[in-house]
Amino acid sequence: MTRKKEILLNAFNMNCVGHINHGLWTHPRDRSTEYNTLEHWTGIARTLERGLFDGLFIADIVGVYDVYQRNVDVTLRESIQLPVNDPLLLVSAMAAATQHLGFGVTVNLSYEQPYLLARRFSTLDHLTRGRIGWNIVTGYLDSAARAMGLSQQIAHDERYDRADEYLELLYKLWEGSWEKGAVQRDKAARVYADPAKVHKVHHQGRYYQVDGYHLAEPSPQRTPVLFQAGSSGRGQRFAGRHAECVFISPPNKASARKSVDSLREQLMRSGRRADDVKVFVGTAVVTGRTEKEAREKYEDYKRYASREAGLAHFAASTGVDYARYDLDEPIAYGQTNAIESAARTAEQHGWTRRQLLELFELGGRYPAIVGDAAQVADELQSWIEETGVDGFNLSRTVVPESYEDFVDLVVPELQQRGVYKTAYAQGSLRRKLFGASDHLPERHAGAQFRR
Repeated sequence: MTRKKEILLNAFNMNCVGHINHGLWTHPRDRSTEYNTLEHWTGIARTLERGLFDGLFIADIVGVYDVYQRNVDVTLRESIQLPVNDPLLLVSAMAAATQHLGFGVTVNLSYEQPYLLARRFSTLDHLTRGRIGWNIVTGYLDSAARAMGLSQQIAHDERYDRADEYLELLYKLWEGSWEKGAVQRDKAARVYADPAKVHKVHHQGRYYQVDGYHLAEPSPQRTPVLFQAGSSGRGQRFAGRHAECVFISPPNKASARKSVDSLREQLMRSGRRADDVKVFVGTAVVTGRTEKEAREKYEDYKRYASREAGLAHFAASTGVDYARYDLDEPIAYGQTNAIESAARTAEQHGWTRRQLLELFELGGRYPAIVGDAAQVADELQSWIEETGVDGFNLSRTVVPESYEDFVDLVVPELQQRGVYKTAYAQGSLRRKLFGASDHLPERHAGAQFRR
């Protein structure tokens, strides 16, 4: 008998008011405006752990969405990821409130010094006891580049060239600066760490230069679990070398299948196994005790959603100011320096402004799964079976009820079908996801720097 594939689940969130499904912060039961309190986040973390979620995936941007109408008016009125607070500072509080929940935190490497970022992630890996992951992004907003002192955004492929070197440097710090056994904590001999087993990193590269010791002692995972979301050709080559989890946001199952197959092939070309990466697809779920209740809830949510805010967000993703076009006017999709895969998808579909507004009826571009627990479970299983993905990044709708509904209704249904865990595995986030070591496998590019 073939064993059923166990579905992986992340909650997809951001340290802000409006994340993906825009406008829903105005719903009377939504509490997203409490994003700047610890209680908001520790409450979410406890709910997710009750539902045995694998992780909380926290997005982030550096910059603002100013492509639509060439200003931030809609962005500010609708709180389209503005204001947005630092995601890393949430983790310690949520880790203290949980025992098993993992945390995938987004950090843009284009604007962070690798030497200090290495310490920050090692610190979080210690404090979470090995439950931290890093969603690696290179940035795509011109507003971020200007805010960080650049005249314009670094070219798309060069951002990944820089990222390759950045990761190599971090591997040297995380994997090679401190040997296994360097930390002795010997009070009687007055030796905390053996100097012979701690090594200075000498890195003189094209983009980065470091001459120093990693400041943190080895953490449970050493290298955090590496997440990545690039779906362009260059992004997939980067993922083939570095990623352990990849997040995709395709418009349909056929597109998802194509992306997954391409990624698996890239992994093997990079000397890794096809299943060395877990693939998560973005979706929203609206459920209820009956189909009627779920449909009514969806219609209720739609009354508060902002299609225009969804369009303004998508404008920043594609680099196209949709406000310049009439509702049915053909869009001139050309080469941009934004998210290449988003622009390519929009161009392939030839979406007009009207069509996009119709797509964004829940305020965002992710397809929504609506129905009772059995119907939602059917659709989730269908995505797993037909596309080859491993799990889902569930975007929030109305908070906290969207999490509570999923945990109370859908999780038991998935468990009854034998496609979702009934208890957490022990160990680090990497061990929970892959069932092997706490550390990078030997065939991963980072393992070559291990001492």
